[in-house]
Amino acid sequence: MLYRPDRMAPPTDWAVPIRPGDLWSDDSDDDDYNQMVRAPYAPSHERLRRADPLYDLVILTDWNWPYAVKGRGSAIFMHRWRRPGYPTEGCIGLRPDDLRWIAPRIGYETRLIVL
Repeated sequence: MLYRPDRMAPPTDWAVPIRPGDLWSDDSDDDDYNQMVRAPYAPSHERLRRADPLYDLVILTDWNWPYAVKGRGSAIFMHRWRRPGYPTEGCIGLRPDDLRWIAPRIGYETRLIVL
């Protein structure tokens, strides 16, 4: 679980703060594919510390993470939605209050079932 410490309190005692310069590698040819990396980072990546609130709280699923297999796809995050019915780029978008409710109730062994 990742969170923005400048925007919220830690949702759990094991959540990892998103700092300036934190990125997520989405380059399947790189050794750090599907891992948090730090700027500067030349391969393809996504910024975790965004200007908008989408990644203020991110719950990582185990889809092709933490041990990425090339060709299996990028990690799937649970994060807040932009608005109802608006698609994500392959993640799971939830209402902000639902995401905040879920966060302190999950652990490493929690199962996610997407219907």
